[in-house]
Amino acid sequence: MGTEFLKIKECDEAIDIIQNLFNENLKPQSEEIDVSEAYGRILFEDVYSRMDFPPFDKALKDGFAILSSDSFGASEESPNTLDVIDFLEAGSTTDKKVEKGKCIEISTGAAMPEGADAVLMVEYAEKEDGKVNLLTTVTPTQDVASKGSDITEGKLILKKGDFLNPGKIGVLLSQGFETIEVYKKPSVGILSSGNEITLQGEELEYGKIYDVNGGMIKNDAISCGADAKFLGIMRDDYDEVKGKIIESLSEVDVLFCSGGTSAGLGDVLKHVLDELGEVYIHGISVQPGKPTIVGVIDGKLVIGLPGNPVSALMIFNAFVAEPLAKLAGIETGFELKTVKGTITKRIHSQVGRMQYQLVKVDNGNVQPIFKDSGAIFSLSTADGYVKIPKLVELVDEGEEVEVYLFN
Repeated sequence: MGTEFLKIKECDEAIDIIQNLFNENLKPQSEEIDVSEAYGRILFEDVYSRMDFPPFDKALKDGFAILSSDSFGASEESPNTLDVIDFLEAGSTTDKKVEKGKCIEISTGAAMPEGADAVLMVEYAEKEDGKVNLLTTVTPTQDVASKGSDITEGKLILKKGDFLNPGKIGVLLSQGFETIEVYKKPSVGILSSGNEITLQGEELEYGKIYDVNGGMIKNDAISCGADAKFLGIMRDDYDEVKGKIIESLSEVDVLFCSGGTSAGLGDVLKHVLDELGEVYIHGISVQPGKPTIVGVIDGKLVIGLPGNPVSALMIFNAFVAEPLAKLAGIETGFELKTVKGTITKRIHSQVGRMQYQLVKVDNGNVQPIFKDSGAIFSLSTADGYVKIPKLVELVDEGEEVEVYLFN
């Protein structure tokens, strides 16, 4: 049986189709979670402060809460002396008022008592027998954090799409938030197909290979903000593939099927998609990764990746990673970083197809990795890839190229 790709697309067209299918069938959703569990999640809506922070005037140093005017002219040679009328720890209060000639000893973080407008650090004071000698002058508001000086009530403190790191979570906690609305992680499943595939931990018979793509694509999807899980292996059997896809789509919104995507004998994924839904892409004009299938079943995306690990990873990163990340709320900052460098060896490319060439980058030198798409070790050594346009047959040694770096 000869190879037949019925809906082969150019790269740019394929990118647009996949993005549109995500937009049309899968809408971003939110969920409410505990702030304490929010690290690494993406905010679904703008967040405004509930109160001033600090919520009161507070001392920034250990020392004495005073009227700043009581310190004027004080020095080590000629200190000013005040009566100490109380002591305040952080979290405590007093009904006593600071008046001229009086002060209250205070700890860092404690609320400033009425009447006081400054804190004299303990290092510049000498306390003895209920009195304190002021050894220096302070200015009004010195070492005092005024109410609302950090955050005022009603202020926009976090924006929709923000990545919740420890600092941002700290801001939420300071405002008393117990829960927060975040993007719900897209539900993604991964199936590996092929009669030759064996799971890790099982006996590896002659002619078989361990599954690579299941775990690899799962973790790539996780890096895009998805809740991804490996759903097992299916053999090259029409009924088994059909049954496994129906079962898997009851659990996830996006399903990746690795292998079984070409038009050769025994590859049945395309026919299953034709029966259950609609195929939008059957082949992309790219190397590696031409045998890629994209379809929709009941509003859920099914993406058939090539079986060869290099091809599968390249197709995922080049065509699927960005729309999946956007569905997870990662709107900005996701695009692959690029660097420019000089190619160290000539690259021959097949005219008529965009080529993604794995490369290693070292101090501005870009070294092509010439391995077939089933060569696993090349994935661990590659820093990224170079795009070679479909009408370019040769990239010569010494030419400047742009490298798209892996995450």
